[in-house]
Amino acid sequence: MRGRSVWKRLLGVERTVVDRVGLETADGEEVIVVRVRPQRGSRSTCPHCERRCPGFDAGDGERRWRAPDAGIVKVFLEAEAPRVECPEHGVVVAAVPWARHRSAFTRTFEDHIAWLVVRTDRTTVSSLMRISWRAVSNIIERVSSERSKLGDRFANLRRIGIDEVSYRKGHRYVTIVVDHDTGRLIWATPGKDEATLRKFFDELGPERCDRIELVSADAAPWIKTAVNEKCPGATLCLDPFHIVRWATDALDKVRRQTWNDLRRSGQRQLASSLKSGRYALWKNPENLTELQKAKLAEIQRANRPLHRAYLLKEQLREAFKVKGVVGLWLVDAWIKWAQRSRLEPFVKLARTVRAHAFDIGSALVHGLSNARLEATATKMRVLHRQAFGFHSAQPLIALAMLKLGGLCPPLAWQS
Repeated sequence: MRGRSVWKRLLGVERTVVDRVGLETADGEEVIVVRVRPQRGSRSTCPHCERRCPGFDAGDGERRWRAPDAGIVKVFLEAEAPRVECPEHGVVVAAVPWARHRSAFTRTFEDHIAWLVVRTDRTTVSSLMRISWRAVSNIIERVSSERSKLGDRFANLRRIGIDEVSYRKGHRYVTIVVDHDTGRLIWATPGKDEATLRKFFDELGPERCDRIELVSADAAPWIKTAVNEKCPGATLCLDPFHIVRWATDALDKVRRQTWNDLRRSGQRQLASSLKSGRYALWKNPENLTELQKAKLAEIQRANRPLHRAYLLKEQLREAFKVKGVVGLWLVDAWIKWAQRSRLEPFVKLARTVRAHAFDIGSALVHGLSNARLEATATKMRVLHRQAFGFHSAQPLIALAMLKLGGLCPPLAWQS
């Protein structure tokens, strides 16, 4: 009995009876095979609803599940795998206490994989644990799906951020939602449109949608439409980073137009000097090198319209840096200045900023931005590259939920 108890402890199994332990040869290597069976109260249960069900047949007979290695030797659990007939889910393989449904690995083994894959790349995990890449992806999905059902990810949601992440070529996106109060990823799904975002709000439910106070997002119309429809009481805050990027794009249009005008007029030397000043115009003043400061001073002397475009960009950035009521006043003054600047890209941008004035003002007043979402998107791209890509978006989402959503299970000796 003591030996069987030791093996139960080594394998990390519960509600399980160990019958015998033996050494066998499989695929040319020696492995440890532990014969087990569920305890009386854990037999003949549905893997979906955990209801006791009548037996249907013996299924495919005996099965094996990979368990954590004993040193350098692989360990397998061996047991019968009968089928039961559930009134709700039909004929299914009976649940076993040591493994998840439709898995060839024990629960402890899969938790180890999930813990490792959050902290290192998938190639290392695959080599260390001697399983395939696809098996690692499937394990991630199973563990993430189970862990997401243990707690309430949507509890106490008041301030959320919505954005999309491009994870592969061909315009393949994942829509993500982050809780600003906890900084955690709470929801993600493939797609980037209004119907995709509605799935989140439908899962959230009308009562919790009414509790959401602030939503940060970029200027994508599909986000605004879905938020206004599902959360009419929430205030949408337009991300300041995207507004400043609009101004940077307008500045670059002015720079290119000025450069082309100088070339056409035969001032090629001045045009060449202007082309090399691109980064001096783009960078924030506090980050300029001495050479870039000198280049900016040269632009100020040689081309006043381009320098005026630079000042317009910096003035808008300063408004978001100041925030609050002063920021609102600066944005209003900026719109008037841009409209009379005689710089077409900024005149057009002024109309766009005025159209989004309310949402921009909300971001200034509440100080909310998409910084957390941009950081989350960057981490998801890093996860994708570390794994050398995934065959679909679901394993990436599952891994992101484990690492960025706080769903990673503890190791067996930590729980």
